[in-house]
Amino acid sequence: MSQPIALLSVYDKTGLLDLAKGLINAGVRLLGSGGTAKKIREAGLAIEDVSDITKAPEMLGGRVKTLHPAVHGGILARDIQTDQDDLKAQSISPISIVVCNLYPFTETIVKPNCTLADAVEEIDIGGVTLLRAAAKNHARVSILSDPSDYQEFLDAWTKGQGDVGQAVRSKLALKAFEQTAKYDDAISGYFREKYASSELPESERAGPVQRTALRYGANPHQKPAQAFVTEGALPFKALCGSPGYINLLDALNSYALVKELQDALNLPAAASFKHVSPAGAAVGVELDETEKKVYGVDDLKEPLTALASAYARARGADRMSSFGDFVALSAPCDVATAKIISREVSDGIIAPGYSPEALEILSKKKGGKYCVLEIDPNYAPPSRETKQVYGVYLQQNRNDAKIDSNLFQNLVTANKELPAAAVTDLIVATLALKYTQSNSVAYAFHGSIVGIGAGQQSRIHCTRLAGGKADLWWLRHHPQVLALPFKKGVKRAEKANAIDLYVSGEVLEGSEKEHWESLFEGTVEPLTDAQKKEWAAKLDGVACSSDAFFPFPDNVHRARKSGVKYLAAPSGSVMDAQCIKAADEHGMVFAHTSLRLFHH
Repeated sequence: MSQPIALLSVYDKTGLLDLAKGLINAGVRLLGSGGTAKKIREAGLAIEDVSDITKAPEMLGGRVKTLHPAVHGGILARDIQTDQDDLKAQSISPISIVVCNLYPFTETIVKPNCTLADAVEEIDIGGVTLLRAAAKNHARVSILSDPSDYQEFLDAWTKGQGDVGQAVRSKLALKAFEQTAKYDDAISGYFREKYASSELPESERAGPVQRTALRYGANPHQKPAQAFVTEGALPFKALCGSPGYINLLDALNSYALVKELQDALNLPAAASFKHVSPAGAAVGVELDETEKKVYGVDDLKEPLTALASAYARARGADRMSSFGDFVALSAPCDVATAKIISREVSDGIIAPGYSPEALEILSKKKGGKYCVLEIDPNYAPPSRETKQVYGVYLQQNRNDAKIDSNLFQNLVTANKELPAAAVTDLIVATLALKYTQSNSVAYAFHGSIVGIGAGQQSRIHCTRLAGGKADLWWLRHHPQVLALPFKKGVKRAEKANAIDLYVSGEVLEGSEKEHWESLFEGTVEPLTDAQKKEWAAKLDGVACSSDAFFPFPDNVHRARKSGVKYLAAPSGSVMDAQCIKAADEHGMVFAHTSLRLFHH
C-alpha cells in the first residue's frame, strides 16, 4: 500500500504545526504550497512543495499554486479502475487528505480603508477549488477546512489506522460545502453592493438592480440593513422617498394580499397595513352615500373609481389602526385614489404603476419624503422562502394556497344558503388571514374587512378583538355619529380619534375631556347603551373567517353578536360538533374548509 499523502494550503495557520507533526508521526507524506510549506519547514518538519509534483512554479504573485492536474487529479480520483489507470498513465499519486482554509475576504471588506482592489485580492480561487474538489470526493478524501477539527481527525486517523471512516469524511465535507457557500455569498453580496445597487447611477450599474439599502432595520439601532435578491432584478423600485425594513415587510405582504384578492374576485383591491398585518383590506365595491360619509370621502369632488372605493373601505375599516399605514393597491394608482391617500397620515404605498397625475400628488406628500414603490406586476416569488431567527435558518414552501369560492363548498350547518355577496366577503376575510399574524380571525362585509383580530394567543381573544372592531365600525354608521357637529378645521385624524372615543363610550376626564369637547360646536349627547344595542341589532350578513379551527363554540356565539351570519374555519377540533350546533342555533351558515392559514 502506497504512503498516504496530505496536501496543506492554509491562510489561517492556527494549529498547523501540531497537525503536521501528527500527520508525519502517522506516516503521512506532506505536500504544501507557499507560506504553508515554509512555516512547516521552518519548524524543522519534512514537507515537499506542491511544485515538486506539478513541475510548475507558483506564478502571478501566488495566484496560481495548486491549480494543476497533478493536484486535482490526485484529489478527484475515485477507487475505480479507469480513474486508477488515468493516474498511472499520468504518473499522479492519489491525495487522501486536503487541509485548506480561505483568504479573509469578509474580514477585509469591513475595514474602513478597504478598496475594491483589496477586496479582489482576497477572493480565493485555488483554495475554494481544493475545498470543493476534496468535498466532492469525500467517499475517499478527507477535507479539513476548520482548525478546530484537526485533533479529532488525528485521533480518528490513528484509531482507524489511516481510515477515519465515512461518517467523519461526510461531516468534514458538509462543513467545507457550507464554508464555500458562505464565502461565495459574502463575495456576491459585496459585488451586488458595488455593481447592482439602486444607490448607483444607472450608467455605473453592471446590470439590473438587485439591492437597495434601507434606512435601518426593525429599529433605528439595527444598522446596516438592506433588501436584495440573488436572481433577476429587485421586483420594486422607489419612485419617491426610501423604504425602511418594516415598510418593506408591510409593502410586500400587503401587495401579495391585494394581488390575490384581485385575481380571486376580478375586482381592484386595496389594503392598509400596519406592523405586518392588515388594518383593513377591501375590493372595489361601490360606496353608497352613507358609506361615503362613514369613510370620510363624501366631500371629494373627484368621482370615486373602483380602486378609490377599495382604498376608502380598507382605510375606513379601522381608522385608528390605519394611522400611519402602508398602502397596497392591486392596480395602477389613479388620481381619485391618490387624492384620498394624500389626505391621510400614511408612510407609503406600493402599486404596479401610477398615472403621472397620481404620482405628482403622492410625491408632494410628507414634504417629498413619502415612500412610493412601484412593483413589477409580473414578478413571481420563488417557491421556497427562508428566514433567519436567532442565527437559525428556517425554510418552507411559500404559502401558495389558492383561495376562491371552491374553498367554501362544505357547508356543515342546516342553513346552506350562501349568496354570492357572502362568498365575496368570505374570500376577502380568508385572504386577509393568509397575510395576518396568527392567531387571527377576520370579519368582512360589503367586500371589506370590518374587524380583524391578529396575533393573539387564544382564538376567542381573536374573535372578541375582531368583533369589537366590527362593532365600532358599525356604530360609526349611526345617524347620531354621522351628525356630530365638528368645528371647521378639525383635522381628519383628530376626527377619527374623537369618533372612536365617542362610539366606544370611554369616560373622559380633565384636560382630555376638555380637548374632546373643544372639537365640537355645542354640546354632544352620548349614545346610550339602549341606542347602541338597538343599532347593533340592525347589522346582519357579516362574514367571519378563522385561520384555524374554532376550539370552542364561544367563538361562534361571540361572532353572532357582531352580525355574523356566514362562518368559515378549518375542521379538526374535538368540539366541531358543538360549534356547528351553536351555528345552527343562530341560523348561521358554516363552511368547513380544509385549509389552515397560519402566518408568522
